[in-house]
Amino acid sequence: MLAAILAVIPWVAYLWIGSYNRVQPVLFGITFFYWYQTVWLAISAVLLAVAAAIIYRGDEH
Repeated sequence: MLAAILAVIPWVAYLWIGSYNRVQPVLFGITFFYWYQTVWLAISAVLLAVAAAIIYRGDEH
């Protein structure tokens, strides 16, 4: 169940358009939309890696 929740979190973040449909604030000259997407890309990778580790924890081939 925890693995499923971890896998769904990025989907919610990406589909909740109102949370990133803006220009401000700007970070290092990059508009909010772009750095929000980039940060969530990294967070998604970590969350999905943890979810995969949970799923395959006891599965040794």
